[in-house]
Amino acid sequence: MTTHTTMLPFSPRRSNGLRTAVTALTAMAALSLAGCGTSTDDNGMPGMGSTSSSTSPSAGATASFNQADVMFTQMMIPHHEQAVAMSDTLLAKSGVDPQVTALAEQIKAAQGPEIATMKGWLGTWGADMGDMGGMGPGTDGMASDAELKTFGAADGPTAQKLYLEMMTRHHEGAIAMAKTEIADGTDPGAVQLARDISTSQAAEIVTMKKLLAG
Repeated sequence: MTTHTTMLPFSPRRSNGLRTAVTALTAMAALSLAGCGTSTDDNGMPGMGSTSSSTSPSAGATASFNQADVMFTQMMIPHHEQAVAMSDTLLAKSGVDPQVTALAEQIKAAQGPEIATMKGWLGTWGADMGDMGGMGPGTDGMASDAELKTFGAADGPTAQKLYLEMMTRHHEGAIAMAKTEIADGTDPGAVQLARDISTSQAAEIVTMKKLLAG
């Protein structure tokens, strides 16, 4: 069976119209392809480039921290360091109740690694210790230089009592700092550490008060 094709007469107007349509379709395709390669910012606005932390070297670590997290960490590091130093001083003495010795070892074992973790966070966040978050003697339970001097010179039984008294106050200050972080912080790790500090140190306060009473 032979198919006959009817040839339409050539029309310059028809040819120009077809050329215009093809040109328009080509331009639309080019714009569509360009759109596929356009990045968006965190608010979904095209053309600004992504600022998401997922593309940064510290992905996941800087995504949600705020100034409250930085302040909590800057303050808690020297706070922990003093607790570790006080524990070392007590552990170097003789004549200390084994229960108090065990508590000092427990505090040192818990807070030493936490110091390392918090220093790592500051490095990741691009922050430093600065003025140690404004920490100093009498701040959030911190012992004064005079108290530490008396504590260091005391014999075992006397130092034991001073340790329990100072560390109780020290823990109370840490819990107050932790509660502020829980309320105001946004970094999941920092907030969880604050929760852990609040729980564990509250339990240690109960133990220390019992030891003092006994």
